[in-house]
Amino acid sequence: MADNLPFISIIIPARLDEPNVRAMEAVCRLDYPADKCEVILARGKQPSAQRNRAVERAQGELIYFLDDDSMPAPGNLRRAVEYFRDSSIQMIGGPSLCPQNAPALEQAFALTMGTRLAFGPSRARYSIVGQPRPCSEKELILCNMLARRETFLRFGGFNEKLYPNEENALMDQIQKGGGKLYYTPDITIERHPRSTFKAFCKMLMNYGRGRAEQFRLTPTPGSILNFIPPAFCIYLVLLPFLSGLLTWLWWPLIPYIAGALIEATITSFKGNHPIETPRVASFIFLTHVLYGIGFFRGCFTQLTPPKSEVKESIKIEIRHLNDA
Repeated sequence: MADNLPFISIIIPARLDEPNVRAMEAVCRLDYPADKCEVILARGKQPSAQRNRAVERAQGELIYFLDDDSMPAPGNLRRAVEYFRDSSIQMIGGPSLCPQNAPALEQAFALTMGTRLAFGPSRARYSIVGQPRPCSEKELILCNMLARRETFLRFGGFNEKLYPNEENALMDQIQKGGGKLYYTPDITIERHPRSTFKAFCKMLMNYGRGRAEQFRLTPTPGSILNFIPPAFCIYLVLLPFLSGLLTWLWWPLIPYIAGALIEATITSFKGNHPIETPRVASFIFLTHVLYGIGFFRGCFTQLTPPKSEVKESIKIEIRHLNDA
């Protein structure tokens, strides 16, 4: 049976000064023949460039992208291989789930990211949603994604001017070229959300900035939804100045607040954390505001590839699966 399995390269970016890469522990427990798999640790300062350099060195027919703190389920590779038997599928991914033993604040962050109102279709990146299916770039996440190496190289890899959203821009190109993206809830990783409120806020702003930068480089109709948070920010800023003349401008806030409370309640109870309902509701509002602010910022940033010294500092370490 092993002779029928494709060779897979697992790529993990890490910092230059990171002594223990947590993902390596879980990689050792993957259920896949050791002689059919290699692990490439790409150390550096710019993850997009690190991943590109690693793919250039990779020998695998398939590439499995993980983050340095991704903890993949043991059966992920064998499940992915079965999906890739459909030649039209070019990329596969599944959700990044919060560990059950994570602190309460991290659980609240994860619950928020799994709500429709806060993250829309992208909630599938952080919770199990539906059945295996073709999907858009909004439903796949780079810390748990597999791709055909030939397709990755044919479309030029990740745009190194982008971080984050480098994978979203690439997936847009692949879909325009006729390739299929596939979401499967049975290929999962565990990964801790941001551990502090400050880090969570910074993440939301970076997500907004990254989406705006992606839209500037590769505009697509699918990005229209991402203009809603910045429009919401404009509405909030204008509200105090115009509400005296147009009192009806307050009315949209009523269904918005009701929707946030309802979704926070449903999500928190389903996630067995009902006590987090108020915090999740407030985080939904925070998501829209900070994402919108980040989006505005991303409209004016300077898009430049990493400097030569950053690329030259990348160090590639290739290991066998049983030596990882």
